[in-house]
Amino acid sequence: MADTVVDPRPDRGGPAQPLVIAKSLKRHFTISKGLFGMKASAVRAVDDVSFTVEKGETLGIVGESGCGKSTTARILVGLTPIDSGDLIFDGEQLGGDLTLKDLWAGVQMVFQDSYASLNPRLTIEDTIAFGPRMRGTSTDDARALAHELLTRVGLAPERFAGRYPHELSGGQRQRVNIARSLAIRPRLVILDEAVSALDKSVEAQVLNLLTDLKAEFGLTYVFISHDLNVVRYISDRIMVMYLGEVVEIGPVEKIWQRRAHPYTAALFAAMPSMDPDDRTEVPPLAGDPPNPIDPPSGCRFHTRCAFAEPMCGTARPTAMPVAGDADHMAACHMLDPASGHSRAAARIAELAA
Repeated sequence: MADTVVDPRPDRGGPAQPLVIAKSLKRHFTISKGLFGMKASAVRAVDDVSFTVEKGETLGIVGESGCGKSTTARILVGLTPIDSGDLIFDGEQLGGDLTLKDLWAGVQMVFQDSYASLNPRLTIEDTIAFGPRMRGTSTDDARALAHELLTRVGLAPERFAGRYPHELSGGQRQRVNIARSLAIRPRLVILDEAVSALDKSVEAQVLNLLTDLKAEFGLTYVFISHDLNVVRYISDRIMVMYLGEVVEIGPVEKIWQRRAHPYTAALFAAMPSMDPDDRTEVPPLAGDPPNPIDPPSGCRFHTRCAFAEPMCGTARPTAMPVAGDADHMAACHMLDPASGHSRAAARIAELAA
């Protein structure tokens, strides 16, 4: 039975087909007010977001709180419906050939709060076995699978299978959540701040576990975190979001070397340093992000950008290759020689150097 557990689901789209293709995803949350609940405005949580997730990679998503990371994750797992746009999973479009039930068979999610994610009335064994049982696996086989997965995530079944969530530490509960997410053999696992609530030593253990499980189970990850060092450690590519939009995306080491968008540079400048000679003395950003109900026109970052010029407030920038590299894209007028930005030529030359 173990072999059937770890075998991935069929690759319908072929190895060259991205596992996930998101095209112009939009999700606006309507805010109603007034006596008759008339529509007044909407929070633009995800606004025309496009990206791909390749098979076998880890895509890290970073950005300030409220930038749309978690809403994007919930869209990918089918927990939040989209207003417009297309979501294609392994060559099949959601709402067409792909139903929500089919999507849920291939995508699982691990949340930040390891305790709230578990049913306090179910033992660890029953928690992991629940999904397979709902999909037709016999009780004995589901329990055997739960024991196998507990072993895979480093929890001895004879010690932990009969325990309840309150009897486990935060790191142990998160390992249970990871085991539960693998029980129905998903191809994509979305980890939304899955290690941010853990102590650093436990965080390192869970990150190493995720790396091992990815190779063993043939998984693809979407990893959301505020910690850029963690994202760098586990990710193959990084997607930077700001106020519901993607401002930069590319391979992790290329973004580490060339932070093309001013917002990306500000995020990296805010990282704490262990070197006392490398302290941040000037705040990289001033003020809070604008209200997502009424975001700025043009480039949404222009209200906080030190390089903003008149066109930044009127024209929305187009994503451009950074230093001619189509794998590394950023949406900034300084990267577009036709934008009219006074720093465009110098910035393009700087990044190409």
